[in-house]
Amino acid sequence: MAEREVERSVSQTVRAQLALRDLILSGGLRPGERISELQAVDTIGVSRTPVRMALVRLEEEGLLEMIPSGGFMVKSFSERDILDSIELRGTLEGLAARLAAERGVSARDLDPLRECLAQIDALVAQDPISIEAFSAYVTLNARFHALLAELSRSAPVIRQVDRASALPFASPSGFVMVQSALPEAHQILLIAQDHHRVVVDAIENREGARAESIMREHARLAARNLRAALKTRSHFNLVPASALIKTPGVG
Repeated sequence: MAEREVERSVSQTVRAQLALRDLILSGGLRPGERISELQAVDTIGVSRTPVRMALVRLEEEGLLEMIPSGGFMVKSFSERDILDSIELRGTLEGLAARLAAERGVSARDLDPLRECLAQIDALVAQDPISIEAFSAYVTLNARFHALLAELSRSAPVIRQVDRASALPFASPSGFVMVQSALPEAHQILLIAQDHHRVVVDAIENREGARAESIMREHARLAARNLRAALKTRSHFNLVPASALIKTPGVG
């Protein structure tokens, strides 16, 4: 009976977390808006304890900020905040790639990555690339990055890569759809895919420093897409949860 109660509590916490996150990312809750436990209970329809846990988790994700007087506030993010998060993710992915290279991986371990590369190759062969292809790329790109982190065989590193990737706007595919609107969209995808291929080659050849540097450089493509989004309103609107980004200069 106690186990069922625990499972029910966890389920309600997850439900509350997902519902609140969706409200934040969709703009239903605006930057600077205060959220109290009672307000969230009324909005989501679950009890107070799961809501409290959900709010704490969203603070850990970086979407909320605790208010000293009580409750939480929806955070906003500057360009510098996002660039720092992208740089952090790239640094950790570089570490994962270096560990994979230095510790050595088998050809069999690399097969899923090579399969992913082949599927991405089929997408980037299109010119121009369709919106549907960009959407498919988002899924494959996320898989490639997850597989790469796993090759480190380091539970702490994998956990920290996951945490960094979950930071607002820091995921490997956070700005891919912005990229789809750029004149140089195809060129950027080709560069990204070349990075993918080079890091696999470096890991296979046990070149740790090379693998690390290419992943750090790879993350900076997301920074490039962010800067492009901040220049033009039509591009900026393609960014999920764009309402959370401070945009003094978007035209």
